[in-house]
Formats: sequence, structure tokens, C-alpha cells
Amino acid sequence: MFKRTTGKRSYFAAFKHPNYRLWVVGQLISLFGTWMQATAEGFLVFELTHSPAWLGYVGFAAGIPVWLFSSYAGSIADRYPKRTILMITQGVMMALAFSTATLTFLGWITPHLLLFFSFMLGMANTFDAPVRQAFVVEMVGREDLMNAIAINSGMTNGATAVGPAMAGVTYALFGPAWCFTMNGISFIGTLTALYMMKLPPHEKIERKSSIIEDIKDGFRYIKGKPVMLAIILVVAFNSALGLAFATLFPAWAVKVLNGDAATNGFLQSSRGIGSLLGALVMAMLSRTKRMGMFLSISMMAFPVFLLLFSLTDTLFASLSLLLIAGFFLLFVISLSNGLLQLLVADEYRGRVMSVHTMTFFGMTPVGAFIYGQLADHLSAPAAIQICGGILLLFSISMFIFFPRLHHE
Repeated sequence: MFKRTTGKRSYFAAFKHPNYRLWVVGQLISLFGTWMQATAEGFLVFELTHSPAWLGYVGFAAGIPVWLFSSYAGSIADRYPKRTILMITQGVMMALAFSTATLTFLGWITPHLLLFFSFMLGMANTFDAPVRQAFVVEMVGREDLMNAIAINSGMTNGATAVGPAMAGVTYALFGPAWCFTMNGISFIGTLTALYMMKLPPHEKIERKSSIIEDIKDGFRYIKGKPVMLAIILVVAFNSALGLAFATLFPAWAVKVLNGDAATNGFLQSSRGIGSLLGALVMAMLSRTKRMGMFLSISMMAFPVFLLLFSLTDTLFASLSLLLIAGFFLLFVISLSNGLLQLLVADEYRGRVMSVHTMTFFGMTPVGAFIYGQLADHLSAPAAIQICGGILLLFSISMFIFFPRLHHE
């Protein structure tokens, strides 16, 4: 006989932890605002410049701090209370959102100012991301870690499904400044949740080594783990050539689909709906063995649907294929994160996740720059075909030449 209660515990096991429940509520509120700002910013840049290359420049600016400071941020994450760091980084992001909104309301916003704000947001995110990922295991423990990662992905992509569509409609009706304002307000959710958490006192670990030595030790640790290296390589390729294709959505909406800001929002939301469905399926499979096999299959499926998307010129076909591509992209990103966290020792978690952050958030802007340049010199469809083809070849090569990954 089936025991329904067991299934429910398996699907949403992480919710039994009170601090994690608070985290989910706060993040749900904040993520809607985050996606509203990201969607509005991209379309505003394209509206001001009419250049796909500028979309790449703004995306690339966010990645510069990741490359410069990620390793340092990982060491900080292993040394200091994670809640304190998160409250600081989230507060800085709130201030940046309100500053962007104010300048946009006043009519003083320019592409160069958006470039500056993108850089500053990238700086805050560089310190926020590895801490946020390492913080999850403190809230739920190793047993429920994969389930929590799946739920986090569901939250992120639930916001991706709704936030961009809201941004497109808000932008079309009221202008971009209100999108930035709503993002600033949304940070209250995460800050309140962090403040309300009941956490044990932070145990300060006495370290004789310097931060620089800690960073070197972290890289030595990763170097000695071939599967970890393979996962980080997967994240790098899929961030640069997979995630970054969304940079072209504003250009795709206008030049390929003859649409507007609302069309851009619908494209982002369709990908988000697919990722949300993927997160729900992943939550059900979070305690299934052979996650590496699911990762390998998804790595090959995603670029196939990305290439099919590049051949579309109607809204319905674009939205349908983006939904499927989003489903498999979610599996690639979330399974990479989950496998990495399960493999790493706790004392190295912050530093290893900072390398993950460096590849995930650092390679996406590099990819955005590449996509922008290819689209500017060729076309948006050609850019996606070139990058999607390279990603497919990489995924097939990993499956053939590194079988250890799909045996995990």
C-alpha cells in the first residue's frame, strides 16, 4: 500500500525546518522583485541604445566583481556569521534598486549609469551568493539538502515565471522606474526573514592561516577532486553558452517577433515556467540515486531545444520551446549545485561554493558579452545557433570521455 505522508515528507522534507520556512517566504517576496528589475533593466538598455552589444556590456559589467573577489568572498563565508553577511549584502542591493529607481524617475538614467549599477550589483552578489548557498545546509542539514536546493530552484523559477511578465506589463503601462521601486521594496521580505530566524550562536573557528592561504587551500582541495572539477566545468559552459542566451530576449522580442516590453517579459516568463516544472520534478527525485545520469541527459537535451528555439519566428513557437529548454536547464544548474554540495566537506563549503559562484555568475556575463557581439555582427538567431552548437558538442564529449560524472 502507498503511504502518502511519506511521499509528502520526501517531496517537501526541507519545510520541517522553521528557519528554512522563514527563508522561503522571504525569498519568494524578494525574487519577484529581482526578476522585475532584471527584465526591466534589459529592455531599458535596449530602448536607450537599440544595440544588442550594449545588452552584453551591461551583463558583462556584473561579472567583473565575480572574477575579482569570489575567492575572497568564499573565505569570508567560512569565517564569519552567514546571517550577518546576508543582511549586509541584501541591504546594499536594496539601496542600489532604490537609487536606480530614483534616477529613472528623474529622467537622469543613462546606459553608462546602468553599466555602473550593474557592476555594483555584481559586487554585492559576489559576496551574497556563496554565503546564501552555504547557508542552506545550516538551515536543513545534509539529509534534506537536495530537497532544499530543489525547492530553492522552484522559488527562483516560480518568480521567473511571474516576475518578468509583471515587469513587462508594468513597464508598458507605468515605465521602468516602478519596476526598480518594486524590487527595492521586495528586499524587506528577505531582511525580515533573516532577522526572525533563531540560529545557534556563531562558533568562531580559530584559523592560524591567512585569508590568502585559505583561498589557496580551497583551490588545492578542488584540484584533488576530479568529479568536482568536472561539475564546475559543466557549470562554466552552461552559464556562458546556456543561461546567457536570455541576454538577447529584448532584441529577440523586438527584431524577431516584432514585439515590445510585454513580449520580452513573456519570453522570460516562459523559460521560468519550464524551470518551475523542472524544479517540481526535481523535488520528487531529490532522494533518488544516480543524479549524475539525470545531469548528463539534461546537459544534452537543453542545447537541442535551444537550437530549435533559434529557428522560430512566431511567439507561440518561441514560448513553447523556451518552456522545454527552461525545464532541462533547471536540471543542469540545480543538479550541478546539489552534487557539488553533497561532495564537499563542511570546512571547505564556503570556498568551494565561491568557485561555483565564480563560474556560475562569472561566466554568464562572459557569455552575455559573446552573445551580444555575435548578435550585433550577425543576428540573434545566428548567435544562439553558434553557442548552442558548441554547448551540445561539449555535453556529448563529457558523456563520452568522463563517464564518472553520470555514475554519481
